[in-house]
Order: sequence, then structure tokens, then C-alpha cells
Amino acid sequence: MPLMSVFSRLASRRAMALLGTVASGFAVLAPAAGAQAASLGVAAPNPDRRIGLKAGIWDAGQAEWNMHLLSTTRPSEKFLGQVNSDLAFSGPYAIQGSFAGYQVWDISNPARPALKTAFFCPASQSDVSVYKNLLFVSAEAETARLDCGGQGVEASVSSERIRGIRIFDITDIANPKYIANVQTCRGSHTHTVLADPKDPDNVYVYISGSAGPRDPKELAGCSNLSPSKDPNSPLFRIEVIKVPLAHPEKAAIVSSPRIFNDLTKPAIHGPTAADKAELDQARAQGRFVVDIEGETHVLSDRFVKPILDSVVKARGGSAPTAADSATLRRELPGIIKVMFGITDDDPNAGPTQCHDITVYPSIGYAGGACEGYGLLLDIHDPAHPVRIDAAADSNFSYWHSATFSNDGTKVLFSDEWGGGGAPKCRSTDPKEWGADAMFTIDASHKMHFQGYYKMPAAQTPQENCVAHNGSLIPIPGRDVMVQAWYQGGLSVFDWTDPKHATEIAYFDRGPIDGTRMSMAGSWSVYWYNGAIVSSEIARGLDVLELTPNPMLTANEIDAAKTVHMDYLNAQGQPKFVWPASFALSRAYTDQLERSHGLSANGLTAVRSALSEAELKSGVDRRESLNKLAGRLDGDARGSSDPAKVQLLAKSVRDLASASR
Repeated sequence: MPLMSVFSRLASRRAMALLGTVASGFAVLAPAAGAQAASLGVAAPNPDRRIGLKAGIWDAGQAEWNMHLLSTTRPSEKFLGQVNSDLAFSGPYAIQGSFAGYQVWDISNPARPALKTAFFCPASQSDVSVYKNLLFVSAEAETARLDCGGQGVEASVSSERIRGIRIFDITDIANPKYIANVQTCRGSHTHTVLADPKDPDNVYVYISGSAGPRDPKELAGCSNLSPSKDPNSPLFRIEVIKVPLAHPEKAAIVSSPRIFNDLTKPAIHGPTAADKAELDQARAQGRFVVDIEGETHVLSDRFVKPILDSVVKARGGSAPTAADSATLRRELPGIIKVMFGITDDDPNAGPTQCHDITVYPSIGYAGGACEGYGLLLDIHDPAHPVRIDAAADSNFSYWHSATFSNDGTKVLFSDEWGGGGAPKCRSTDPKEWGADAMFTIDASHKMHFQGYYKMPAAQTPQENCVAHNGSLIPIPGRDVMVQAWYQGGLSVFDWTDPKHATEIAYFDRGPIDGTRMSMAGSWSVYWYNGAIVSSEIARGLDVLELTPNPMLTANEIDAAKTVHMDYLNAQGQPKFVWPASFALSRAYTDQLERSHGLSANGLTAVRSALSEAELKSGVDRRESLNKLAGRLDGDARGSSDPAKVQLLAKSVRDLASASR
């Protein structure tokens, strides 16, 4: 029916987040940035430069600390005013998803990105991934068309609709070829590309759909029933697509693992006193309010208007009446259930979907961020991922994404409290909510909670702000990450000690609109071959660089730049390996100065020896470096940081071996 149709076209948790607001939480003030940085011996600017920034889309105030904005490139013509989404990287290119399609930017010169192509192909949310000559693009909205047309799909059942994955051949990246698609019942909100080291002929794509299932008359086998009533229900499962690299047009679903089996509904937090007051005010004003999985949402006018218009159209009217509003309020609960695939069969059932699944093939793990749970998966058999542990946390609202430490002994999950469309970094918001939670992973593959991290500067009610996508920065010997916080900006933090994560750099702008909340900010940010690239939802593409400081030295940044990636996907984590370099040895030396692992005289001797060796060549360099490595072996025994001294000794010995 028309009312359901309009809701369904907007369906997905992301759409709800973009267009609504969410309530939650008791008040706990976020810690000051200075208090966090002080744990590394350096105080952050006080007062925080992010407080009180001027609003504006192109002239907003900006704050930088230990990082520098190199460029901001506005979207191309057809993408201006659309929602930019996630990023993927291949060679010199950054591929930026958008609800209008995707854009390919040449970032060889990070100060002047050049548009390579803008491929118009509307869908939500067009998350992108690459593997060799293939580009994968998610499609979830019911308006998305197989032919990439912009006119949408009006019929509730249509052969013109795509909800699933599009596959492009980008051998000529300036002229992508749309070669195949795979349809799924719930569409693809996000996806994960998994290249199995043991299977070079295929790649696998994990599909996470968060919208309600489509009509079985459109795609056979789809239903909105629970598995107890329909064993083939698309609820409570993910889809695994196998893509033959020689014939990607033959890509097809090969399994639908039910990785949520036996999980029960986790405890959740309630609204804050401030949010309760906002809800009471919204109800008093007659606004539309809905409950979704234990959280109360006040629907924005932008979200309600097209649905209310459809009610008016259905009765042949020209303007909404009180009766139309009453009709909408009456039908809202049922519509919400269909939108999100909520069933009444088992009120204690756990998650029916994942948002992100981050794969780390080198260690055989995946981290599934799945509604009320963070999952640890074994992916040694890529077509049949197996859950090996699960964690719930009443401080979390919506487990969104995962990042592993480089050695695979820790995993960080982010909580997209409010779904991304709400301001959850206000001074009254709890620091444990909408934050990151860090876990260690033991030898039995069990996760153990260690601590939280939340960007520390309070944001205004006009700024959507919550933990979102980011990546590790290959700083040797440390776990350092850059993360997007929507209009909370970018935060770089060290979580080597997961109990005491510490911010070490940031970039932020003022709200896009100083009078009301309007969607903008960084959707995602990633380190890629020396550049920090951010997808700004409204403003385009930002490229930044780290600047040296006592908490992150020039040597550590230079060592990070020696790690080269041929490609990078948001939900695929590569293992960093640092080639032998003088920058690497100097980075470890700087870290030993920070940890007091060597005496002042010892540090001076190491630095002098490295400088002298660098001026030499061949046998002379090799002998000098081996002599230094031998001396460090002895120093390790008397050091308070022996592991780091041994890393330094190994890096020096590797440098000697590489010397010719």
C-alpha cells in the first residue's frame, strides 16, 4: 500500500538515522582532551580549540592539533547536495561512495585531488570496495534501479529494482563497466570483501542488510518471518557471495550463515534526563514518536512529510488533516516492524543483522558489529564463517564496526549510538555511550573488555556526533588509529594500552548549520600510503597529514609512510609489515625516549651510531649496524622496556642485512 511503500523506500537503519533523532543516556561529562594527552606527558591545548567554532558549509571555523588539512575538494556537479558515504582505495585513487553513485579521485597530489570519473548510479548507501580490477557497490534503498537511472522505482514489486551488490570492471577506471549484480532479500547496507590466501581464483563478499526483507513476489524466497516459522528466512543471517575472478559475472550467493543463533536480546541503556525532557517536549508538540528495539525516536519533519503526503494522496486529498495524522500514528508501529525486520515470535531474540564485518585474513579473524553484540568470527573457511565469541554491553546502543590491532591480540568496536543522525557528543552525554570499547583476545579466542574511548571535546546540539569509521595508522610498535566522528571531526588516538586510550591529534569544523541539526561531517577516514583521507558527507573529500609532535615524532610518521598498500577497503584489514629503514630504527629510539627505556646517554649513542652508519655504505655500514645491534642486545637486559629495545635491535640488524 502507498503508506508502506513510502516507508519501505526510506527503509534501513541508516535512513532512519539520517532522518530522525534518538534519545538516550544519563549524564557523565566527557573528560577534557588535556587530561587524556597528559598521560603521554604532553598537554593538549586548553581551552580545547574545537569549542565554539563558527558554523557554515564552506566557511566554518576549523581547529587543528597535530594534523593539517591539505585540501578540501567539493563534490562534482551531480553529487553536490547528495550524501557522501564510505571510501575504498586502489593505486593512486580514492573511490568515494555517495547516495548518488560514486566518484573516483586521483590523490597522487594530496593537496590537489583530481576527479577521474563521477559515476551516477543512485542508491543508498553505495558503500564501495575494490579487489584488483573489480569494484563492488552496495545498494539497499527500494528506489535503486538496475539501470542506474535517477527516476527511482515506484512499484512495490518491480523487476527494475536492485537491492544487493553491483559489480563493476574498473580495468579502465575512467570508464567503469557495470558487469553484474547479485540480488539479496534485504539489500546491502554494507559489505565486506574477503580475499582468502588459499583461494586465489575467487573473492568472497559478506553482505549485511539492515532493511526489512523485500516482497517474495519480487525475489523468490524472501519473507519477513522468523526462522522458527520459515527456515529460509533472510532474518538472523548474512549472505556470502562467491565471485570467480575469471568470470565475475557468475558471482552468486553460496551460503547464508546464521551467525546469530542462540543470542538473546542484550540489556540496553535508557534515555538521559536531558533526552527524556526532549521526548516529553516532542510529544507535547504533537510530533511523531516511535519505539525501535527499545529506543525512542522522534521522527524529523523531513522524514515524516513524504509519508504523510502519501496518506493524503491515497484518500485523494490535497493537504494533511488531523485524520491523516491519526492514520499515520496508528500504522507506525507495524510499519516500523516491517522496515527493520522485527518479529514478535521471540521477544528475547538477539540480533537479526550485522552492520559491519571487518575481516583480518592474515590472522583468520573477523569482527562482526551486529546490533546489540560484537562478534568474533573464525573465517579460515571464508564461505562458512563461525562465531567463536560474542560480547554485549549495556553501555552500547548499536555495535557499528570493528578494528583489530595489527598483531590481532586486541579488537576495538564502535557504538553508533543514535545511528549517526543525532548529536551524542554534548557535554551531557556519557563518555561510555557512542564511544569505542576495546577488548583483548586471549589464546582461547575469548574477548575481554578493557576500556572505552570517546572523542573528548563536547559538541553542540547542532552537530551529529558519534563513533564511526576509521583505520589503524601504521606507527610501528604502537596501536594508533584515526577515526571519524561525523561533525565531531577526526580524532587520532593511541590505544596501545586499551585501558587508557589517549587522543594525540584532531581536526574539526564548526556545525554546518548553527541553528538546527543538519547532516554533515566525516563519514569515514582512513590512512592510505601517507595520506589521511576523509569522506565529508556534505563538503566533499578532505585530505590531511599528521604533523610531528612529542607524542608522534617525525621518525614515527616517516616509518608509517614506508608501509605501502596496493588497495584498501573499509572492512578489510591488511597486516602492516615495516621494511627495514633508518626511520624505523629511529622511531623505536624515539619511543624508548618516551618510555625511558634507555638512558639519555644511551639514546644519544644510538642516534649517533645510526647517523654515522647512514653516511656509510656496503660492508662498512653493515659492520657498524651489526655492532650497534649487538650492543642493544646487551642494553635490553638492563632496560625497563626490554621488548622495545629488542625491537630496535632487530630493526638495526634487519637494516644491516639490507645494506649492500
